Amino acid sequence: MGKNRTKTPGEGYMHLPAHPSYSGSTCALIVDTHTHLLSTFASYREKYPTSKYETVFDFVRGIYCSQTPPPDIQAVSRHKVGAIIDVWCEAPIRKDWKELADSALTLEDRTNKWGGIEYYFVIGVHPHEAKLFNDAVEADILEALKHPRCVGYGEIGLDYHYNNSPPEVQRAALIRQLRTAVRLGKPLTIHTREADEDIERILKAEVPKNHLIHVHCFTDSVQLAANLLDYFPNLYIGVTGVITYSTNLNTSAVMRHLVGSGSLSPLRILLETDAPYMVPANLTAQTLSLKSGQKLPLSHSGMIPWTAEFVANVVGGEPEGWDAGRVLEVSRANARAVYGV
Repeated sequence: MGKNRTKTPGEGYMHLPAHPSYSGSTCALIVDTHTHLLSTFASYREKYPTSKYETVFDFVRGIYCSQTPPPDIQAVSRHKVGAIIDVWCEAPIRKDWKELADSALTLEDRTNKWGGIEYYFVIGVHPHEAKLFNDAVEADILEALKHPRCVGYGEIGLDYHYNNSPPEVQRAALIRQLRTAVRLGKPLTIHTREADEDIERILKAEVPKNHLIHVHCFTDSVQLAANLLDYFPNLYIGVTGVITYSTNLNTSAVMRHLVGSGSLSPLRILLETDAPYMVPANLTAQTLSLKSGQKLPLSHSGMIPWTAEFVANVVGGEPEGWDAGRVLEVSRANARAVYGV
């Protein structure tokens, strides 16, 4: 018998089984504080071109909501996504942000179109795109920031790993956007990678100490995290599925630093996916009963409990004890504190 050459599992596997943290009568709703929804839907359609989910709303209702999946898609049970924060960070600004944001304005639309999920968004220009930031792009951002479903400015920052835009251009775009966000009182979604010295210097120079800050998908040094957390009392560390990867030790070290800091609110974290990227590694073939060699082709908001489980294992053993449900609750409360969601 030949080897199984099918690496992408069937569509039904994207309907995840309920995480054990949902075994009780109550559970923490998932709040995904950083996702790229249209990119996730496009990746889904690429991997499953014959899917019945023909629109992004079909996709969200079918994959993210606590409802029965279509009869030809078998799923054990449902996860419970309560809210997502969609990230628009390309330049020029995509015009379809408004279609999605407008579709979530009323309770009726959020019920009928979004399956009860609360849709919010943040908008800005990513450091990769900094070379394209100009007055026209800024004008589009300023218009979007007025929308009632807009809860922050981002993701913006510095990325010296790829340097898709020159570092000096990244710094100029970041400073300009920070000043706008501060002036308007918008929470910040920050991207930083291998730019420790500059990101710390610029944030401390441009942002008031009490400003609300979400440092998205943190993978840099514990020292940078400690410096920022100590200086900004309303700064939170974003944790994605990348914490589960054996190649990333920094994020786990930051979690241990947080619980060892003696703070009354030790886990200043926000759980996120950065979907469609970074499927948690603890969503293994064994967990999902996949065939040998198969793996999930993309992430989505329903995977956050597995990230929460990994965080709980990293910081476990504290006097009060941590489990996935508690981590989910803490992240949900933090999301409310930062973004008001």
